[in-house]
Amino acid sequence: MIKNLGRNKLGRTSSHRRAMLRNMATSLFLHERVTTTVAKAKELRSYAEKLITKAKKGKHLEVRKEIHDKVAYKKLFDVLADRYKTRPGGYTQILKLGERTGDNASQGLVRLVT
Repeated sequence: MIKNLGRNKLGRTSSHRRAMLRNMATSLFLHERVTTTVAKAKELRSYAEKLITKAKKGKHLEVRKEIHDKVAYKKLFDVLADRYKTRPGGYTQILKLGERTGDNASQGLVRLVT
């Protein structure tokens, strides 16, 4: 029996999806907000929150395998891990912005909770 494991494929290959999530998470950590489609935002939320939890626990190597930008990596450990030290989860928030004019895709803003 084939079961869906809860991941949205987003119409991409697995390597493209993984690279896209890495890049979006890097942008989220650097700018603390990213505008994208709602489907991508929901996938990014899960990915980014797991990375923040690993950073809180001090797992440098596991985070370094995912985040390749040195500035985002440093900010994740120095700023964000300290900010969410006492928070048990729920580091991101998705706000719906409406539809995009070109293809009518629903847009969302992913931001880090302060």
